[in-house]
Amino acid sequence: MGTTSPHATPRATRGPSTPKSPDPARRNPRSQQAIFEASLDLVGKVGYEKLTIEAIAAQAGVGKQTIYRWWPSKAAVLLDAFTATVEDPDYDAGFPDTGDLAADLKGVLRATVDEFNDPAFEAPYRALAIASAGDPELAHSFVTRLSERGVQVYMDRLRTAQEAGEIDPRTDLRIATELMLSPFAQRWLTRSGPLTYAFTDALVDHALRGILTRDPGDPDA
Repeated sequence: MGTTSPHATPRATRGPSTPKSPDPARRNPRSQQAIFEASLDLVGKVGYEKLTIEAIAAQAGVGKQTIYRWWPSKAAVLLDAFTATVEDPDYDAGFPDTGDLAADLKGVLRATVDEFNDPAFEAPYRALAIASAGDPELAHSFVTRLSERGVQVYMDRLRTAQEAGEIDPRTDLRIATELMLSPFAQRWLTRSGPLTYAFTDALVDHALRGILTRDPGDPDA
């Protein structure tokens, strides 16, 4: 799952006369991996604002012009590095479907709690989320490559439940998904409270209470 940050930040450092869409096929795989590892390590140690192309190049053992030739900004380097790290083949298999919608949603959100509480995941993801607020181009890439994929997986599971008659046919599945993911993102981004299993279980319970099909004889229907 993914988010966009409510906080504006300075734009990423850009190199002079750098093409916006460098061809990944022309990159040296060994150098690219070294650059990815350096960018993820450094953003965890120094934070995004102090992260520089020069520091990434020095740690990766490459010239800074090599990075500028392949990426237009430090944000672009970090996005590629992070995306490569979190690529999950399970996305292709779809959301778990045990027949128990609540249990499936809670299980995936609990796993997401563990992921977002992991410093190795949190540092680059938070940096990208915050940087996206001040860079529309980065924001588009961030949503397309990271957050939208997660949203679609949730929507697909809800659609299966809707087709089975579990969810009210009038339900907007994107809004139903955001009822769970948006409060999660808000709490994580603003650090307004801890990310816990109890919190995400409650998000699922509240969301489902509003969208599940109700028995016509139920006085609350």
